[in-house]
Amino acid sequence: MSAQLLTDETPAPETPKPIIKSADMADEMQEVAIQVATEAMQVADAEEKDIETALTSTSDKQIAAHIKRAFDKRYGPTWHVVVGKNFGSYCTHETGHFLYWYMGNIAILLFKAG
Repeated sequence: MSAQLLTDETPAPETPKPIIKSADMADEMQEVAIQVATEAMQVADAEEKDIETALTSTSDKQIAAHIKRAFDKRYGPTWHVVVGKNFGSYCTHETGHFLYWYMGNIAILLFKAG
């Protein structure tokens, strides 16, 4: 009989694959958006083992704030970000500065206006 090593640690969950729903944005900028969102989701997930449990409305706001700050810094103001599981939107954006995508069941809307 072989002994098994049991630990309380479980592997970190994988960040869900992004699914682009609508884009008016350069591919490079889309890649940055997904990278920044992935980083933000991993920070939100740091204390939770299940990413869906971790993404509460509070962490949705934190994710949105993280993305907005990163895009304002990298591409100049004024970016707007909406993160959540259930929302509607109707917005005007600067040409070439709009991305709407899902990561798991979390929708992210990123656009520049103003």
